Amino acid sequence: MNAVDVQGLSHRYGERVALRAVSLAAPGGCTYGLLGPNGGGKSTLFRILSTLLRPTDGTAVVMGLDVRTEAARIRPLIGVVLQGSYLDGKLTVRENLMYRGRLHGLYGRRLRNGIAGRLAQAGLADRTDDRVETLSGGLRRRCELAGCMLHDPSVLLLDEPTAGLDPVARAEFWTALEAAKRERDLTILLTSHIMDDAERCDRLALLDAGEVVAEATPGELKSSLGHEVITVQSSMGADLVDRVRERVGLNAAWTGEHVRIRVDDGKAWLGKLIDAFPGEFTSIALSRPSIEDVFLAEATGGTEPEGLTP
Repeated sequence: MNAVDVQGLSHRYGERVALRAVSLAAPGGCTYGLLGPNGGGKSTLFRILSTLLRPTDGTAVVMGLDVRTEAARIRPLIGVVLQGSYLDGKLTVRENLMYRGRLHGLYGRRLRNGIAGRLAQAGLADRTDDRVETLSGGLRRRCELAGCMLHDPSVLLLDEPTAGLDPVARAEFWTALEAAKRERDLTILLTSHIMDDAERCDRLALLDAGEVVAEATPGELKSSLGHEVITVQSSMGADLVDRVRERVGLNAAWTGEHVRIRVDDGKAWLGKLIDAFPGEFTSIALSRPSIEDVFLAEATGGTEPEGLTP
């Protein structure tokens, strides 16, 4: 059985369409990622799946239960970490989890044992009596994960769970998340703008303007591009996009950190680019397409232009 099954799901905020006939399915036990630009519909979809919002059209089923008619039965089965933190900085880690557990009807020994077990799993056993305001961003995220697991949910909904974390904190969060997943047949749905997160997913759906524009495994999505990628860094920054077009006739995309160019014959183009920009690159590299390239090509409405063959 699919843990989450969405068919023809649409939602409107007045005249604005946030979701447009979205269909996707997350099998039980998988890690399913949702990628897309801001405003693509990811957060709206999560609000619907977490029973905070009723869809305008279509169906969304979580663990066999319809979000429209069986929301009260769904809520004990899901753990939710949204972008905004639910933690109270003035309370200790234990106090925050006590409060969270009681909201789920947990008391006494079951709650105490649950808190101890989840904090150990998240690597926070030695921070139990620390005030949350003293924790780093990564530790707070792991504390939130421990809290949303207290009632042993079957599905986790994580909205941008690693946003703002440094690479070490992100890796530690994933270690805690994977430990929780191994413990039970847990299904994880997450949204992210971080390509490392996307690579860890079993399947990915790319949403743009409220529509699913691609859906497959990370490997299948990367293979679908069928190009090589040249990544260039230069002091010219985004201006390099226009200069590449002017000097060698290649179209390129600026990612905010570097320029990426998709080409059919990367080895041939490496030499051509170096000759055309002598001493102007700080780095240049050739690689197979990444999830970032899929994101640029598909989840931005296909606006990343193609390179040309030499």
